[in-house]
Order: sequence, then C-alpha cells, then structure tokens
Amino acid sequence: MSEHGAHVFWQRGDQDFLGNTYSRRHLWRFDGGLEVPGSSSPQVVPLPMSDATAVDPEEAFVASLASCHMLWFLSIAAKKRFCVDSYHDNASGLMRANSAGKHYIALVTLRPAVTFSGERLPSREQIEQMHHLAHEECFIANSVKSELRCEPRFPD
Repeated sequence: MSEHGAHVFWQRGDQDFLGNTYSRRHLWRFDGGLEVPGSSSPQVVPLPMSDATAVDPEEAFVASLASCHMLWFLSIAAKKRFCVDSYHDNASGLMRANSAGKHYIALVTLRPAVTFSGERLPSREQIEQMHHLAHEECFIANSVKSELRCEPRFPD
C-alpha cells in the first residue's frame, strides 16, 4: 500500500469573501516540490474570480487519467519490446448532470497517438490490445466511476 498526497493552499488576503467575489486561485504543492497554480474553471465560476491560466480540478482529473493510461501503455510496450518514440494524447472530459441534478464528469475520452520505430512495429490490433491492458491496469481508471473511453488515433 502506498499513500499519495498533495498540499492545496488558498488564502483570502483582502478579498471580499462574504460578497462571494473572492479569487478561487490557489496553489497545489506536490511532494517533489513542484508548485502548480490551481483555480476553479471559468466555466464554473466566472472570471475574474477564476483564473483561466491555472489548472482546474476537472482538467486535473482528465490529465490524471490520461497520464496514468500513458504510463501503463509505455510500460506494456517496453515489455513487449516495441520502441515508442512519442505519445500524444488530446484527452477531454464531459460534464453532465446526474439524476439528482449534480454535475460530474460523466465521460473521459482519451485520444492517444503513438509513434513507434525499430524493426518490430506493432500492428493496429496489438496497439489496441496494449491500450486495453493499460486501461485495465491504470490505478486512476480503476478508482473512478465515470465512463472512460480510449480512442487511439492512427496515422492515415
């Protein structure tokens, strides 16, 4: 068992909290020392209370799923002796309201495009199988109830 954490820090300063016009910008600090600006999404809380240049929780959720999937895919490809040169994913998440009217990320779609090199190149079927295995192994995908799709992109 392993524990993973993040430190989230927000401070009001002289902002009008009770008037609900305070900034939602905050800071994420991770164990390696990296600091990432966070904020609510401008789609949820309007500007200027949100900061469009910061990462919002919904984006982080999608990125977490995409990153975990990629790391498993790379591991599987290496074990199968396929040399990956690049991996690019244009992932997205779709927010909807559930039957109780609560919004949630109902669908995450991964769109990975992977390039390979070397004498051993995987077939389309092998690439799809590696994506399937990556999805099955991904800790984050196994942790959520949202539907998660993976739609690999292939060169024409």
